[in-house]
Formats: sequence, C-alpha cells, structure tokens
Amino acid sequence: MSTTASVPATAVAATQKKHPPTRRLFTVEEYCTMADAGILSEDERVELLDGEIVVMPPIGEPHEDSTDRLNGDLSYVLRGRARVRVQNSVRLDDYGLPEPDIAVVRLRDDYHRDRPTAADVLLLVEVADTSLEFDREVKLARYAAAGIPEVWIANLRARQVEAHSDPVDGSYRSRRVVTANGKIGPLAFPDVSLAVADFLLE
Repeated sequence: MSTTASVPATAVAATQKKHPPTRRLFTVEEYCTMADAGILSEDERVELLDGEIVVMPPIGEPHEDSTDRLNGDLSYVLRGRARVRVQNSVRLDDYGLPEPDIAVVRLRDDYHRDRPTAADVLLLVEVADTSLEFDREVKLARYAAAGIPEVWIANLRARQVEAHSDPVDGSYRSRRVVTANGKIGPLAFPDVSLAVADFLLE
C-alpha cells in the first residue's frame, strides 16, 4: 500500500517567499529571432525596452505627417553630413531596441550589417500625441541612460518641441522648449535651423 506525503502549507508559502515570480527579459538577439521567426509580425508596433516587449499605440495622421515633414527637412539640410532614419531601430544596449520616429546618426557604410548603436546617434526625435507621457517618463530615461546626446519630443498637443540634452546618470540636465513660432536645430549641427511650424502644423 503506497502513501502520499503532504507538504504543509507553511512550507509551500516559505518556498514561494524565497522564490517570488520574476519577469523573463529578452535580449536584443532573442527579440530579433522572434521577429525573424514570425512570432512578432512586421505590422506590429512593438519595441524592446529593458528586455520587455512594449506594444506602442497606433500612429494617427498628424503623427505621420509631422514625422514625414521633419524627415524631409532634416534629410535635406544634413545630406552628406549624417544619415536620417525614420522609425527604424537603434540598439541602446543588450536589452534595448526602440524605434524612434527619427534618428539622426553618424555616416557609416555598414548599417546594412549592423544597426546603429547609441554611440552612433546624434539626435533622436519622438513625435508624441497619445504616447506623450510614455515618451517623457519612460523612453527619455532609457535614452539618457544610454548616453544619447540629444532627444526632441515633438509635442503635437501643445505644438512645441521639448529638447533634452546633456545626459548624466539616467536623466537629462538640460531642457528647452521651442514653441511653434520658434526655430530649432540639432546641437551637433549649430548651423542648422528648422522652423517648428513647418513640421508641427495646426
């Protein structure tokens, strides 16, 4: 006759306290493998931040238009001086692969083999409407921690650009706001000046 020993509930509780549930974080390589395998669809708006897959909100017409306009302006004035990438990934570290709306990166001939890293980035731009709080509170800190020198949040709600620079210990020490009647340019290119009203329309 066989007997089954029962485990006291107190012992189970003690074991659970020693081993609480944890999150399974993904590396950039694992994330890309999932995309290649079709687990993540090309049509899904997802990004990898701190090892977690984040679903981003859909992009509306004002967002699309502002991104297109800013891409055109930056591509024109920085032709031959930098590469302007639109909604393509930037590798921040082993666990971060966001897709900013605009990335101005150093000229390199091998981006077809190795995507830009934080060291390649001169400026990132997030065009923000429904994602405004997330961009300010979450993504901005990740960009600062990676040492991205300058980040613009193009605030569609207020028709202004919030420019952040001088990253130190996971935050930006400098912040300036340029309204729709002002002009702004990347710190990496002091001779460049763009009218905010040209890419943030009413």
